[in-house]
Amino acid sequence: MKRTPSSGTVAVLMATRNGAAFLDGQLASIAAQTYPDIDLWVSDDGSSDETVAILNDWAGRWPKGRMRIVQQPGEGRAENFSSLIVSAENQADYYAFADQDGLWEAEKIAVSVRWIEQNAFAVPSVFCTSPQCGCEPDFRNALVQNIAAGNTMLYNRMAHDLLAESCRRTGFHSHDWWLYLIVSGAGGVVHCDPRPMQRERQLEPETGWRTWIARALRRRAGRFAEQADVNLQALVRNRDLLSGEARAICDLYWKVRSDNFIKRLYYLRKSGVYRQTVQGQAGLYLAALLRRL
Repeated sequence: MKRTPSSGTVAVLMATRNGAAFLDGQLASIAAQTYPDIDLWVSDDGSSDETVAILNDWAGRWPKGRMRIVQQPGEGRAENFSSLIVSAENQADYYAFADQDGLWEAEKIAVSVRWIEQNAFAVPSVFCTSPQCGCEPDFRNALVQNIAAGNTMLYNRMAHDLLAESCRRTGFHSHDWWLYLIVSGAGGVVHCDPRPMQRERQLEPETGWRTWIARALRRRAGRFAEQADVNLQALVRNRDLLSGEARAICDLYWKVRSDNFIKRLYYLRKSGVYRQTVQGQAGLYLAALLRRL
């Protein structure tokens, strides 16, 4: 079922902390979007640099709609985004996450909204971009892999209402991974496009080969298992929001943590969970053998 794209409002949810070096460029790239109606909601997590001054300057001249800045007491990135998600003030037709240090291509929001409205407007839906999507996103994949960064994601009001309700019940480790989990688990649509629509500019070594090494070390230390624990406990608290199929998959996946390694492999296969690449899938089964899931 298709529909002509509308001009509904997009609420951009941005979390900031000491991002003055690149923030002005990111705000300029959002203001330069071809999509006309964009509200900007910013939560700053106790910045000690010029971040708040830059935000206040933009608030006085934001050209596309409303802009509001709220202060958080330094509780971390996850809580910063969660506060934006559950806020009753952020009323819009679509929502998009934004980091403080990116640059958005001018058509980013327009392309994202257009895809949802032409393909999945009647269900909770998410549009994101990532080069690692070899298979169409699915709850079985979401259980064991976060496929896209939050700043690539745009989602509709139905997905937002679902996300906000879940966040009132539980915390999350990563806002983007949790959005993927709860929307796909509720029977919604998550579409991943391989075309990049944003660029990153970071002072900290968080991208490229340094990121790969850091993530590998975290996995070796059992970090993935810790993240999976947070996700699974959150899914338990939101079980009523999941489809019957997703609940059945969760029940099987729980059994992957059995003491018996044969049972671990059996239930992993039976659950149907998967990662996007052959190497990732091999790593998944190795993690099951080592009890790192």
